[in-house]
Amino acid sequence: MQPYTPGEQAAPGKTIKLNTNENPYPPPKAVVEAIQHAATGAINRYPDPVATSFRRAAANALGLPGPEWILAGNGSDEILTMLVRGFVGEGQRLRLPYPSYILYRTLADIQGADWEQVAFEDGWQLPAAFGKTENDVRLVFLPNPNSPSGTVVPPAEIEQLASTMTCPLVVDEAYADFAEANCLDLVQKHENILVTRTLSKSYGLAGIRFGFLVAQPQVITELAKIKDSYNCDMISIAAATAAMGSQEWLAEVVAKMNATRSRLSERLATLGFNVTPSQANFVWCQHPSGDHQGMYDFLKKNQILVRYMKFPEWGDGLRISVGTDDQIDACLMMLENYLKKNA
Repeated sequence: MQPYTPGEQAAPGKTIKLNTNENPYPPPKAVVEAIQHAATGAINRYPDPVATSFRRAAANALGLPGPEWILAGNGSDEILTMLVRGFVGEGQRLRLPYPSYILYRTLADIQGADWEQVAFEDGWQLPAAFGKTENDVRLVFLPNPNSPSGTVVPPAEIEQLASTMTCPLVVDEAYADFAEANCLDLVQKHENILVTRTLSKSYGLAGIRFGFLVAQPQVITELAKIKDSYNCDMISIAAATAAMGSQEWLAEVVAKMNATRSRLSERLATLGFNVTPSQANFVWCQHPSGDHQGMYDFLKKNQILVRYMKFPEWGDGLRISVGTDDQIDACLMMLENYLKKNA
């Protein structure tokens, strides 16, 4: 079994961290106040096992019919774990696109299940085979926007895919707040379309570990049977609830980060990189020289972390998270220096 390897976490200091798609800005003031209040509360008691306050706030913020459409988890990774545990039995199959989030494969391995990868076609398009119905395929994951590309499959295409499947289609929307469209409306129309979200990216709460699933109530009821008893702690529930009530802050931060993403993409293109148009809080880029490992090493030596990623039979490249404007300027300056030095 191959373990999932998270992005490198640098020791506190001067390192510029552009490798794990975290939000470079602190969370809203209301979140900090909620954490402080919760920390002085009854933490000697167990938390609400179903995170009622969060589910109500999230349903209101996202325009869902009610809290019964939401299941909270310890990060969206726990939600993904519950989905595999609930739908994919030993010897059955999980389907995912390639390249995409490699944790999906690990979750299948833990379950004793098989997994199959369907490669994206040119332009990060899904082939028809991705929607093929097969009896032993019990769950399909589709990260949207995808990582590492940042590309999006339009909701209309996802709806068509789901109509050809007899199993659930999970749309992993970890980066959806940075995108032009999402699939929340499709959940209300189709029982087999499920959406996962996280507060680690757009809401700036990667250190809290909180995610959730949006699905029809009858699906939520069944999946809730297999979650840990108290899977979200009191402090994280308080923080997540306050975050969902901070939609104006969210809109401002997303607009700021998307503007920085555009500037990063344009500047990388002028340096000769092939940049995939992104709707996430990161950019996937490849240089004609192919010297991505060298660039990664040079940046790391100069205290800038990006993600070097290599996909067998696909290729390699750099995934650069959107940081502050100053952080992005420093990264671009170092990349320009490296390219001049190695021209």
